[in-house]
Amino acid sequence: MVRINSLTKQYGGRVLFSGLDWQIRPEARVGLVGPNGAGKTTLLRILAGEEHPESGEILRPKAQSIGYLAQEIVASPDGSILAETLEAEHEIRTLEEEIESVESALQKPGDPEASERLLARYGDLRHRYEARGGYELEARARAILSGLGFREAQLHEPVRALSGGFRMRVALARLLLARPGLLLLDEPTNHLDLETLDWLEEFMADYEGAIIVASHDRVFLNRMTDEIGELDAGRFTLYPGNYDAFLEIRELRREQQEAAAAQQARRVAEIERFIERFRAKATKARQAQSRVKLLAKMKRIEAPARRSRTMRLAFPAPPRGGAVPISLRGVVKRYGAKTVYDGLDFTTARGDRIALVGPNGAGKTTLLRLLAGVLPFEGGERLLGHGITLAYYAQHQLENLDPERTILESAAEGAPDEIRPRLRTLLGAFLFHGDDVDKKIAVLSGGERARVALCRMLLRPANLLLLDEPTNHLDLQSREVLEGALAEYAGTLIFISHDRYFINRLATKICAVSAGSLEVHLGDYDDWQEQVSRRASGPAGGGPARPAAGRLRAEPVAPAGAAVAGKEAAREERRRADTERRAQREEAKRREAALRPQRTRLRLLEEEIAAEESRLEEIATSQTDPAVYSDPERARSAAHERRGAEERIATLYDEWQRLADQVDA
Repeated sequence: MVRINSLTKQYGGRVLFSGLDWQIRPEARVGLVGPNGAGKTTLLRILAGEEHPESGEILRPKAQSIGYLAQEIVASPDGSILAETLEAEHEIRTLEEEIESVESALQKPGDPEASERLLARYGDLRHRYEARGGYELEARARAILSGLGFREAQLHEPVRALSGGFRMRVALARLLLARPGLLLLDEPTNHLDLETLDWLEEFMADYEGAIIVASHDRVFLNRMTDEIGELDAGRFTLYPGNYDAFLEIRELRREQQEAAAAQQARRVAEIERFIERFRAKATKARQAQSRVKLLAKMKRIEAPARRSRTMRLAFPAPPRGGAVPISLRGVVKRYGAKTVYDGLDFTTARGDRIALVGPNGAGKTTLLRLLAGVLPFEGGERLLGHGITLAYYAQHQLENLDPERTILESAAEGAPDEIRPRLRTLLGAFLFHGDDVDKKIAVLSGGERARVALCRMLLRPANLLLLDEPTNHLDLQSREVLEGALAEYAGTLIFISHDRYFINRLATKICAVSAGSLEVHLGDYDDWQEQVSRRASGPAGGGPARPAAGRLRAEPVAPAGAAVAGKEAAREERRRADTERRAQREEAKRREAALRPQRTRLRLLEEEIAAEESRLEEIATSQTDPAVYSDPERARSAAHERRGAEERIATLYDEWQRLADQVDA
């Protein structure tokens, strides 16, 4: 078990988190969530030992091994893909080298006693090598690399020749091969295609150690986690369940905390009124002072912090375009000797929402760039429909932003003249307020650069949007805002995404790209998965099952595959959360109903006390009247009446205190 005690970290004057306490179970599955800049990566780096906190400590067993996958891999090793992966088990590699050295020495003639010692050493090394799993190491490495999308023919290629995304996969393969006791993953799904994501989820389901993953992939978090740790506004809160359960429990806790804070505020106001009313009265000084002490000891309930700001996004209403926004006919595209597409046909209809899916390298981005008109081709034609205005968002646009320009200058670069006066307002909708717009692009995070690029895309109305991984670098709240805006968008949408939740919410067609061919399916990602599963299993009579034509949603089928199992698990989790929420609300109602008579009685007691106090003042005033104190009988009657009033007030105070204590408890 790893224990974090009172961890505090800040940058400059900004506190990321303070007094963070956390016990990480040996087999924990924790999703780390929060807005961009909340400190998720910093916390993972501190756990990995790559950063140090201002205060606090991390306690872990000496034998505990920790593996950390950063968001970006800077180093580019010289070795091959397989060799660099095998370096994860450095001890086994060292044993291999020693074994080879001893084998070489045994082949040389020498002293029999020395040879005997070498044989003993050789046997010991072989035993240790076997115990460490050395004989299975390369087979495991090849299986992991295959699961992460590397072909057998690639394994001896140099890592430095790979793209950044595939270098990230090699780093992930090393971690999975090493099997550390605590695995820390920072956005591991960013560079994985959908097929590889499914494989990773299955692999991690059987992982023996603890896993902490910072991710914006909601499906991944739902399938892989049993706890969610939220970092927001300097606070760390741990919630049971997966991401869907976290959303519901967090909302329920906020409602309960708001209600408790409001209830306590009313109670404090009642006590303060009582103190103000009776502080100056000698007969009530003791009771008033006890209320003062009660307030001093009362632990105040804080109202929940306001939620972090989210960007506000709405796509400009586009002009109506032609019935066929864009099409490709007989397109040929080659990169050198490699042919990606040979005679490609692709067409769209106005209002289509098409998700391009398929393994990395299949040609999805090439297809989107062909459609955008930014990539030349060797044959065929690209036809843009009548009245079509096109906007294209690509990941490389983030890198193409001029680092020396400010946010405002970058936005103004492509803005029409009529938009320029409203640029600051538009940037404010993307969370760039006040002096923020004067920040240079060079100092922005990936999420901030993505927001700048999205803002630039919205400056001109377009009825055809082409989006390449638009959710990368966006936090979960910003993703939800983007999804909402695209759901309301009235034009045609073609996009690439590895976010299965995003695809399910927006797509009405799935275009599966594979080996230069396209296959279009009606429906969302889950529909496509069900169709693929049914086709793979085939009907009872043999042969592949054909998907029903023209349907947006497939018939319900028996659970098949990780996707369906994940949906069932998520539904069950939501049912449990609903049941828990109903039970808690019923309990809150029961408690409130039980307290209602006491609250009513408290109000009546305060009224009775006030009336008795007024009566006591009248008696005290009458005793100063010469007509009363000069008449012994009237004086005795007034004194007796005064003692009775004081006793009644004391009795009322005792009852008030008892009921007030019950309500406080």
